[in-house]
Amino acid sequence: MAEPLKHLIGPQTARDTASAVSRAWPTFAEREFLAAVLPSLEALELMQRGQLIADALRNILPQDFAKAAPILRACLPQGERGGLTGWALLSFNQYIAVHGLDHVELALDLLKALTPHFTGEFGIRPLIHREQALALSVISGWIGDPNHHVRRLASEGTRPRLPWAMRLPALVRDPAPILPILSALIDDQEDYVRRSVANSLNDIAKDHPDLVAGFVASHRPGATPERLWLLKHASRTLLKKGHAAALANFGFQPLDGVAADLSLDKAEVDFPGQLTFRVRLSNAAPVPQQVMLDYAIHHRMKDGSLRPKVFKGTSLTLPPGEGVTIGRRHAFRPITTRVYYPGEHGLEILVNGVSLASETFVLAAPTPVRDGP
Repeated sequence: MAEPLKHLIGPQTARDTASAVSRAWPTFAEREFLAAVLPSLEALELMQRGQLIADALRNILPQDFAKAAPILRACLPQGERGGLTGWALLSFNQYIAVHGLDHVELALDLLKALTPHFTGEFGIRPLIHREQALALSVISGWIGDPNHHVRRLASEGTRPRLPWAMRLPALVRDPAPILPILSALIDDQEDYVRRSVANSLNDIAKDHPDLVAGFVASHRPGATPERLWLLKHASRTLLKKGHAAALANFGFQPLDGVAADLSLDKAEVDFPGQLTFRVRLSNAAPVPQQVMLDYAIHHRMKDGSLRPKVFKGTSLTLPPGEGVTIGRRHAFRPITTRVYYPGEHGLEILVNGVSLASETFVLAAPTPVRDGP
């Protein structure tokens, strides 16, 4: 069974934080801090644990953020000297997100120093929400920073729909202000940064599909293999949905004479177990056709309804008048992000985003199965 995420922050994290702050600010009331944190920590989940530590810091550090910020900064690793890293810095994010709102530039500078040691994306978003124009002006200056963690924060921190973090409703409505940042980082030397750019564009595509399809089209000419991968990854939601312009960006045209026959090895799948199926694609047209084969599993929900999730398959060219058979296996196993319910499920075959075949099957499990907390 997977280790609960809440254990990423524990009593030792609180003690390490207390020691680091005491070194940076010798008058820090370490005993008072630990007394406020340790008795309640174990009963809380991950984000609550970080917030408990952040609240305890707020009660003991100087109430003026301009005075507290240098103390927090001094807790970070400095050259050869060690300091706080990793999940211990979640509470710093949470502290900055609340108490740095009236000092946006100072708070952003602190997050820039923090992010090489732990992501600053949790703390940056309330600052963008509070003063978007000022925050984006500062963040735009990070695109040429020598540290790739800082460059990534420029793209990841501004994502309109960043998982685990607050949404940025103004950027959901109008993402135009962050497009120059994404354009500047599209050929970044680090894959870590380029993946973040792709994920941000994919976020935008959920609300502005035509905008992203146009962005991809404008950046495709002369694209390196790395940029081409980024653009396709950025288009993944649009490609799964069969967005015509997005498909055309990668050479996929509307289907003409393509058919799919679907067969399952068995109609009942054990849990844990796997669904094995084969798809026969045929092209009746007199010209070759480039196709993208995906599939959707329609998962049974608690209320008995079915909800689809699309999985990437493969891309290939179908010669005129010919066909090909493709086999796939889809595993059903305990994971922390999904509860499986027994009963009828669905399998749907998507070709260039168009549904061409479907079948039902039964997932056999006596009770809902979940791994993790």
